[in-house]
Amino acid sequence: MLFVGQPAMSSALPPEKKSPKSALLRKLLASSSPTVIAGAHDGLGARLVEEAGFDGVWASGFEVSAAHGVPDASIITMTEMLESARIMNQAVTIPVVADCDTGFGNAINAIRTVELFEAAGIGGICIEDNVFPKRCSFYTGVSRHLAPVEEQRLKIQAALDARASPDFVVIARTEALVAGCGTEEALRRAAVYADTGADAILVHSKQSTVDELAEFARAWKRPTPLVCVPTTYHRASVEELSRLGFKMIVFANHGLRAAVSGMQTALRKLRQTGVASSIEDEIAPIAEIFRLVNLDRLRAEERNYLPSERQDPTTPVAS
Repeated sequence: MLFVGQPAMSSALPPEKKSPKSALLRKLLASSSPTVIAGAHDGLGARLVEEAGFDGVWASGFEVSAAHGVPDASIITMTEMLESARIMNQAVTIPVVADCDTGFGNAINAIRTVELFEAAGIGGICIEDNVFPKRCSFYTGVSRHLAPVEEQRLKIQAALDARASPDFVVIARTEALVAGCGTEEALRRAAVYADTGADAILVHSKQSTVDELAEFARAWKRPTPLVCVPTTYHRASVEELSRLGFKMIVFANHGLRAAVSGMQTALRKLRQTGVASSIEDEIAPIAEIFRLVNLDRLRAEERNYLPSERQDPTTPVAS
C-alpha cells in the first residue's frame, strides 16, 4: 500500500557496482575440478564459509527460513530472501548462489526474482520444480506435487530471458526423486530443463545412500553439469560424488546445524552454572568476533576520516 506522497517502487532495483562474481561462478562450473559450496544465512556465516576455503556460498532457503524462526515452506518472502542474499554477497569475495525455491511463484514471479537477484550482484540462483508453496524436501508426511513439465520449462525460459548478462547462472532443480517419481521421470525433467538452456541441473535426493543419484548420473548424457546436496547421504565424499559425475556439491545447511548445536550446549551450561567462566574456554573469544567483522578496518577509517577530538561546530575548516 502506498501512502500519499510516497513514490512507487520501480520494477527492479538499480544495479549495484559491477561484480565479476557471476563470471567467476560460471568459470568454476566450467573447470575440471568439483565446485564445493556451503550454506549460510547471514554475512558472518558467509564469511566463515569463505574463510574455510569453499568456492562459493549457498544462500540457503532452509537456513534463512530457520533464522527467521519459521519452517522452510515458502513462508519467507522474496524480498526477505533477497536481502539475506545481498548481505551475504557483500560480506565475501566468492560467488553466492541463492536458493530461490520455486522462483517465488509462477514464471512472472521468476522474472522479477532474476532481475532483482542479478542486480544485487548474486552469482546465480536455483529454481526448483515443486509447486508453490513448496515444502522442504526433508519434511515427512507431506503430499508432494511437482509442477507440470511444460509449465516449469516456460518458467526456466522466462528466468533465462530475464538475465541482463549471460554470465548470471540459472540452476534448474528437479524434485522428482524426492517426490518418489523415479529415476526415469527425474531424467526426463532434467533433460527438458537442460535443453531449455539451464546452466546446471540440481537433482535432489533424500535417500541415505547415493545409489539413486549414481543411477541418475550414469544415465545422464548431456553436457549440462550436475549439482547435488549431500544432506541425507552424508557419508558420500566430495571425491566420490565428483567421480559419479557431479560438478557442484552443496553442503547446504551444515553451518546452521553446527551453530545450533553449539549454542544449545553453551546456553544450557551457562543457565545451569550461572557463571560465564563455565563456557569461556568453549566459545570464540571476543577478539575473534572483532577480527571477523573487520574491526581493524573500522579503526583505520576512523583515524583517516574522523577528527581526533570533538570540535566546536563553529570552528572554521582548515583550507
